[in-house]
Amino acid sequence: MAFNDRSKETVKKPTGRKEIAGGMTKEELISVLRVMMLSRAIDDKLMRMLKQGKIFFHIGCSGHEAIQVAVAKALKPGIDWAFPYYREIAFSLALGIKPEEIFLHSLGKADDPFTGGRQMPGHFGSKALNIPTQSSPTGSQYLQAVGCALASVKLGRDEVTVVSSGEGATSEGEFHEAVNWASREKLPVIFLIENNRWAISVPVECQTAGEGGSIYEMTKGYKNLLRLRVDGTNYLESNVAAVSAVKYARSKQGPVLIEADVVRLLPHSSSDDHRKYRSEEELEAEKQRDPILRFKNLLIEKEVLTELAFKELEKEVHDRVEEAASWAETAPDPKPESAILHVFSDSINRTDIEYEKNEKPGKPIVMVDAINHALKEEMERHPNMYIFGEDIADPKGGVFTATKGLSTKFGKEKVFNSPLAEASIVGVAIGMALRGLKPVVEIQFADYIWPAMQQIRDELATIRYRSNGVWSAPVVIRTACGGFIHGGLYHSQNIEGFFAHCPGIYIVYPSNAADAKGLLKTAIHLDDPVLFLEHKGLYRQTFAMAPEPDVDYMIPFGKASIKQEGNDLTIVTWGMMVHESIKAAQELKDYSIEIIDIRTIIPLDKETIFNSVKKTGKVLIVHEDTLTAGFGAEISALISDNCFQYLDGPVKRLAAHDTHIPYHPNLENFILPHKEKIKKVIQEIVEF
Repeated sequence: MAFNDRSKETVKKPTGRKEIAGGMTKEELISVLRVMMLSRAIDDKLMRMLKQGKIFFHIGCSGHEAIQVAVAKALKPGIDWAFPYYREIAFSLALGIKPEEIFLHSLGKADDPFTGGRQMPGHFGSKALNIPTQSSPTGSQYLQAVGCALASVKLGRDEVTVVSSGEGATSEGEFHEAVNWASREKLPVIFLIENNRWAISVPVECQTAGEGGSIYEMTKGYKNLLRLRVDGTNYLESNVAAVSAVKYARSKQGPVLIEADVVRLLPHSSSDDHRKYRSEEELEAEKQRDPILRFKNLLIEKEVLTELAFKELEKEVHDRVEEAASWAETAPDPKPESAILHVFSDSINRTDIEYEKNEKPGKPIVMVDAINHALKEEMERHPNMYIFGEDIADPKGGVFTATKGLSTKFGKEKVFNSPLAEASIVGVAIGMALRGLKPVVEIQFADYIWPAMQQIRDELATIRYRSNGVWSAPVVIRTACGGFIHGGLYHSQNIEGFFAHCPGIYIVYPSNAADAKGLLKTAIHLDDPVLFLEHKGLYRQTFAMAPEPDVDYMIPFGKASIKQEGNDLTIVTWGMMVHESIKAAQELKDYSIEIIDIRTIIPLDKETIFNSVKKTGKVLIVHEDTLTAGFGAEISALISDNCFQYLDGPVKRLAAHDTHIPYHPNLENFILPHKEKIKKVIQEIVEF
């Protein structure tokens, strides 16, 4: 039975029509059975193709069909949104995806409409049906669905978002973060949990603290959350729950959690053998709850269907699947060279923007105020821009005041505090960006970005690529980084080296107020994700001040700034080290030193670096991050590969010691690079 969490009474049937079975007509019932059978036939066909070596992997949904079809049919295709998980063939078919598309995808064909052959089978997606591109990590979709639903509210649209998973994925912290955010704000999200009691080989009692392994029981206490528990192998019961859930969510009363008890009739995937950990008795008992068998028997009992009609339907479905599979097999494979496409959009910088236009510069300004003004000016320019993060709303306006005054001016619907949960901030931002909004979010300290690492690396960075260029999520993530403020281990980290290894994200690291303003404005205008690093030690330093650029000033990505020209040595640097390098050069007046501020880590202005090294013949790379595997190592390798014949000495790097950054100034200064260390290395290189 379907129960709600308040009355414990059976949810009333949603229709007032004459009952044939659950208030549905004969045609509707046969249509449901056909979709369930089509899903099962596709499962079976794909398993046969796997054994024939035509595909390499498969995850089936046999045993999950009833609840999936019920929920899909309760939605408005192309209006409502869906974030399904990998076991969602029946859901996708019921929503409108074609068998041919599933076979193209499973075969990895060039015309695979979901991923273009880039992802393993089971990753559905459709612009027309509002199914954003899927990924493999379990549970990462929850927060994006919350962001999608938040976008529906912000846009004033009557839309529901469904996000589904198995019960194992609810062990992920991001599930609880998502339920928390959705419940707190009464967002129209339906969390569909298909509980087959097995997370691959781990039984539910080893996963879930809810009584009896129940997610329904585990989620008690979330305000505004309607909880329903249903026999997910019973279509009529599932249909009642699905219609009730959609009605509740659409009414803006809050989110819904449906826990559907289902059976997993196949192993977890084609790489699994569930006979190793499940008994024959259990497997046989599960077959008796086969949702197709149960629905067929019900329809025969209700005289909606006969055995003969069922056999005819079986043949119809079989022929449909065989035809779709045969057609897909003849489709062209992807071209090898297409593998490098769609990491970013086609152009790094927009061609419709006049960069470095600065007709009316203002008075000198500190960097944190330049960032604040850039955000303010872009909020006025972009009605779809939203700013959120921890403590960013007034009266505090951010721990460094970078967002001060913004929520007062634009309202707390546009500029608002998030929960203290970094994965939530980025995951929700992704969901909003998939809807065409422009979230500019703040992670309070770069040291605390790591809870969001999966949302950044596995989700944000891959969306354009894994969807074969169909979807984009141009989120801007601002975060304060760097040492020299006596912040100790957890308020001093530089993180560019980690994220430079994540294809699909631009990385910006300004060294002064003018660059910070111009680069942040550019970041907001681009159609790709940007990690915008702000050295907190530069926020209010007078040496990082600059005349404030005007409202239209933007700096192109991938264009370094030559801070001073020279002939004896090239210094390549960024962030705080730009200023330390300038100070060092000023005290070594006998040397002619060229200093390059790269400004953007990704993309890197290789041309300016190479031209300078070819001129000077000697190079020093200075950065604040640790030496080993710091981004300076990448620049060093590039110079060695491209400028070796022009070098008059070894490519040198100066960086922090390979340790954590301690608190006391004596210890911190010993670890970090600074002017005196730079002077010493300059002298060594020039005199080499």
